[in-house]
Amino acid sequence: MYPPIKPYESGFFPGANSEKHQLYYEVSGNKQGDPVVFLHGGPGGGTDPKDREFFNPEKYKIVLFDQRGAGKSTPSAELENNTTWDLVKDIEVLRKKLDVTKWHVFGGSWGSTLSLVYAQTHPDRVKSLVLRGIFTLRQSELRFFYQDGASHLFPEQWEEYLAPIPEAERHNMMKAYHSRLNSSDANIRLAAAKAWAKWEMATSRLIVSADAVAQAEKGDFANAFARIENHYFVNEGFMRDGQLLEKQELEKIRHIPTIVVQGRYDVVCPATTAWALKRAWPEITLHIIPDAGHSSREPGIEKKLVEAADIMASKGL
Repeated sequence: MYPPIKPYESGFFPGANSEKHQLYYEVSGNKQGDPVVFLHGGPGGGTDPKDREFFNPEKYKIVLFDQRGAGKSTPSAELENNTTWDLVKDIEVLRKKLDVTKWHVFGGSWGSTLSLVYAQTHPDRVKSLVLRGIFTLRQSELRFFYQDGASHLFPEQWEEYLAPIPEAERHNMMKAYHSRLNSSDANIRLAAAKAWAKWEMATSRLIVSADAVAQAEKGDFANAFARIENHYFVNEGFMRDGQLLEKQELEKIRHIPTIVVQGRYDVVCPATTAWALKRAWPEITLHIIPDAGHSSREPGIEKKLVEAADIMASKGL
C-alpha cells in the first residue's frame, strides 16, 4: 500500500435526478494524474481513507465517493431512489463534474458489480477495470451466503445471524430481515442491522478479524450497510438474474483491460463467480490468492490490488 494521503478537494454533489441525495466525494493524489474512480462495496459500505492507498499518488488522480445513503452521503441509509441504475447515473454526474473524459475503474465485492454495470453501460468512459471478490448478484450467490452455504463453514456465527428471526420465517432469511430492517420500531431496525452486518464482518476474512466484527456494532454504519444491502438484494440488484455474465453484455467490454483479484477462500463472494467470469471473458487476467478470504485488507489481496493498479497506470491508456 502507498503512504496515507489527504484529499486536496472534497465536498458533496446532488445525485442524478435527485436533489434529496447529497453524495460525498473527494479527490487526492496528482491533480494532473491518470483519473481512477474507487467504487466501494456493500452496497452501503462507504469509503475509508485507506482506500486511497491502493494507488500511486504520483501517477493517479484518485476519486472516491460514497454511494447513495452510505458513508458521509445524506440522508444516511435512505432507500428511496436508490437503485443500481441511479448509482450508474451518479458516477456519470461525478465524472462530468470533475471534467474527466475516461477513467480507470476499481471496485471490490459489490464494487465489482457496480464496476461491471457501469462499464457495460458506458464502455467508452472506462480505461481499465481492477476488480476484487467478483459478485454478480445472481440468486445462487445470494442463496449461498444468506441462506445455505457459508452457514456450513461458520456455524457459530450463523446461529447469531439466525437469532433475531423466528424459526417459521427462516426459510427466506433475506425476506425475514427485510421486514425487520424496515420496521417502524427503531430498536427492531437497529438490532436487525447489527446482526446482518455482523454476519458479513465475521465471515469476510480467512482469519476472523475482531476489529471488523466490532464495526458491526456501530449503529450508523450497521443501519446503512444492512438496510441498503438488503434493499438491493431482495430487489435482485434491479437486474436480470445473471445479466452481467450474458454474452451480449460482456461483448460491450471485452476490449477493456481487466485484472481480477480473488481470494481462494472467499465465502462472501466465492471463487466460482470469478471463474464464471473468466470462462465467459477469457481475456481478463485472474489472480486467485491462495491464502485469503474476501476482504481487500488481507495481505495477499492488498498486495495484488496495488500491483494491478500500478500495471494499469503504466499502460498509458
